[in-house]
Amino acid sequence: MARLRDIVFDCAHPAAMARFWAAAMDGYDVAPYDDEELARLRALGITDVEDDPTVLVESSGGGPRLWFQLVPEGKSCKNRVHLDLSATDMEAEAGRLVGLGATVRDRYTDHLMLVDVEGNEFCVVGADG
Repeated sequence: MARLRDIVFDCAHPAAMARFWAAAMDGYDVAPYDDEELARLRALGITDVEDDPTVLVESSGGGPRLWFQLVPEGKSCKNRVHLDLSATDMEAEAGRLVGLGATVRDRYTDHLMLVDVEGNEFCVVGADG
């Protein structure tokens, strides 16, 4: 039986997206760059991790990894899949996420719809919702 390993985001700037989502979710961090990974990037002609075409965000709690990969095309329509984040105080969490670069797109009774730094939709729902 298959198990979920990664959630993959196509994006224009993987490092910025990875930082946003690592900061957005509790227990997630951008995977550290070890010597082997830095050597792999240098072999590709990449000398700054900010230009890394694939950036991994890992969960300390065993949740799925988030993988951000560079693609040439921009986002052109509504996401077919999105993440729902749970928070005790939806408004306070939305304010924190806006401080990280998100934008509140719509407000509903039981959830808020936001967009991340590249315009991808995601929701914040109440912890009991």
